Amino acid sequence: MSQTFAGRRVLVVEDESLVAMLLETILEDMGCVPVGPAATVEDGLRLAAGDEPVDAALLDVNIAGRQVFPIAEALKARGVPFVFSTGYGEGGLPDQWRGLPTLQKPFTEAAVRDALMKAMGLADV
Repeated sequence: MSQTFAGRRVLVVEDESLVAMLLETILEDMGCVPVGPAATVEDGLRLAAGDEPVDAALLDVNIAGRQVFPIAEALKARGVPFVFSTGYGEGGLPDQWRGLPTLQKPFTEAAVRDALMKAMGLADV
């Protein structure tokens, strides 16, 4: 499994430091290289639109009271797959973002792995 993700750079946009640290640990265990974490929409936009390569992203829908969709738009424009994470599940997303891989909080390492694989087109899960 770690071969699948070995060296892949995954942007983490998450404003809760404990959740961000958990995601970094999960990603490292999977062989990924975490990028960030970004705790604000501005930081996330800077990392999403920057020169650093990003293979995928994990986006908390609510970042410090703001919605993450500007970052999702920037990633979409670059062709970078992403996964939303939210306490409300896919039902909490606006219509135009439904159908994309979404993690329901609290999540497990297996759920993160499966959602990233689906987003990146690495497997049908």
